[in-house]
Amino acid sequence: MATTTEQTDGILGDARTLSGRDGAPLGAGTAELPWIEDTGKVAPKDARALSKMFLDQLQTLEEGTHEYQYARNTLIEMNLSLVRYAASRFRNRGGDDTEDIIQVGTIGLIKAIDRFDLSREVEFATFAVPYIVGEIKRFFRDTTWAVHVPRRLQELRVDLAKAKEALSARLDRDPTVAELAAHLDLSEEEIIEGLVAANGYSAGSIDTPSAETDSGNEQRSLADVIGEADPGMETVENLHTLAPLLEQLDERERRIVQMRFGEEMTQAQIGAELGVSQMHVSRLLARIVKRLRAGMSVEA
Repeated sequence: MATTTEQTDGILGDARTLSGRDGAPLGAGTAELPWIEDTGKVAPKDARALSKMFLDQLQTLEEGTHEYQYARNTLIEMNLSLVRYAASRFRNRGGDDTEDIIQVGTIGLIKAIDRFDLSREVEFATFAVPYIVGEIKRFFRDTTWAVHVPRRLQELRVDLAKAKEALSARLDRDPTVAELAAHLDLSEEEIIEGLVAANGYSAGSIDTPSAETDSGNEQRSLADVIGEADPGMETVENLHTLAPLLEQLDERERRIVQMRFGEEMTQAQIGAELGVSQMHVSRLLARIVKRLRAGMSVEA
């Protein structure tokens, strides 16, 4: 249950030396800060008054000290209601990521606390909400698209959705590319680019069943009909790479390659055919193969 205004006034008026949450003294620098046992019980109205006090003290405390951490952490906890409020605006987009949205929004809250300046004479909530919303929007922009597209096209997708809704209501049909272009004052090429990019917002699983077949009781997923890599393609690619390299060999070398790898003759048989020793054939084959491998590596 939230504290009453009278209880909060009592907290604000308490100037005794405080102890940290781990029992360590907070020191004289925080003598004006009240000890708040449960920030969740502080009403939003009272949190605004307390936040102003804590923000004022935070600017005088040395960063990294125990006192600074107490003031900063208490500010974060007292203003989590701002994060929940901002996150509620995105409840239709969050799906099961509500906790992630709140965590991301909390990052925005922390940035607002670190950058707030009381001299601006602006309410902290007014200053903090744009930081929180900005972090949440950045989260959606960076994580919800199945395929990354430029920010320009992400924003165009939103504009296209609004334009489609408005024109469909007016025309009682889906608008054409030309009508969308005229409505948004863009070229038809830009509209087409935006429509294509919008397909990258979500992706279906290849295991999702497709529509029913003619039999009416049999379903197949995309994974069942998608093609697989043909291992023979690598051989074809290698042969295409090898062909010009073979042309660079002299007639005798090509003959040796043909006999060894085409006719599958042994080195002894090749030697007898050419009138040379098996050892000499072995040296010739090693030199030819090394040359071809080097050429294919360069081509690759």
